[in-house]
Amino acid sequence: MNTQLGEIAALVGGSLHGDFGLPITGAAILRDATEGDITLADRHHAGQLIDSRASAALVPPDFLPDGKPCVTVTDVHASFAKVVEYFRPQSQHHRLGISVAAQVGKTARIGPHVVVHPGAFVGEQVSIGAGTVIHPGVRVLDGCRIGDNVVLYPNVVLYENTVLGNKVTIHAGAVIGAYGFGYHTVNGRHERGAQLGNVEIGDDVEVGANTTIDRGTYGPTTIGAGTKIDNLVMIAHNCRIGRHNLICSQVGIAGSCTTEDYVVLAGQVGLRDHVHIGAGVMLGAQSGVMHDIKKSGAWLGSPAKPEREQLVEIVAISKLPALRKEFVALRKQVAELVAKLEPSAKSA
Repeated sequence: MNTQLGEIAALVGGSLHGDFGLPITGAAILRDATEGDITLADRHHAGQLIDSRASAALVPPDFLPDGKPCVTVTDVHASFAKVVEYFRPQSQHHRLGISVAAQVGKTARIGPHVVVHPGAFVGEQVSIGAGTVIHPGVRVLDGCRIGDNVVLYPNVVLYENTVLGNKVTIHAGAVIGAYGFGYHTVNGRHERGAQLGNVEIGDDVEVGANTTIDRGTYGPTTIGAGTKIDNLVMIAHNCRIGRHNLICSQVGIAGSCTTEDYVVLAGQVGLRDHVHIGAGVMLGAQSGVMHDIKKSGAWLGSPAKPEREQLVEIVAISKLPALRKEFVALRKQVAELVAKLEPSAKSA
């Protein structure tokens, strides 16, 4: 697709600095940009931008690169996303309605403009809101309630009675509502506990690929509105996740944990069971949480501690080899002094 730099400026509502008619044929990040591409940069990447083969750049208003045509915009990333989509538009869902190759229960209630692709399964007593798209291989078991404008990507599984709000996106292979990992040992055998609850997910939640969210024992496991969950996350039974949380890849949350709003769990964070995380807490990657955390701010390490406290300990630990070497030298000096003093003590 060929367009002009001035047209790009109009597309993103930016200010043009350069030739209106400069041909732009694509969009790419600095590392990959070639002639004809528009890229994005700020003053921290000035050197890279000058060396880049890109024909032009989207930049913030406080940065005008020398010798490179540009368009200044308030939000560089949002504007660049619009340009990328312009050159590489996402494929639109084909409006095929309910495919004859899908299995849909007779008692299922399907809203308007719903798409059910071939190979999908929808059980009995299921309700699906307007504009929802269900991709091939999805399994929606009996009694599920799905809101408006939900997207379930291939091979998502919703166990019985799962509830999804509006504008929920669940990526491929995620399993919502599987049995919790709860057992009692009876006469030397592990017997499964009750699995009578479900999962309820609020509006505007995104769940990553191959993530699992287990049902509650008696009531629901809940995910608050606006929360975004990455790929390969495990959320166990009876958890209550607050609103607008960010939960990154490979996080593991044990049973009956709760988080308040705007909590951030970085990659591979682990929470033991029955832990409560307060609003605004940010847990760094690979942090291990053994107790409740109520104070907002950044926490690090295992067991997790406030960032400043943890960094002081890390610095202290890094000095241990040098301190040990110094201690060995001092011990040797003391031994030599004692050896010299012993003859004097005996003669006295």
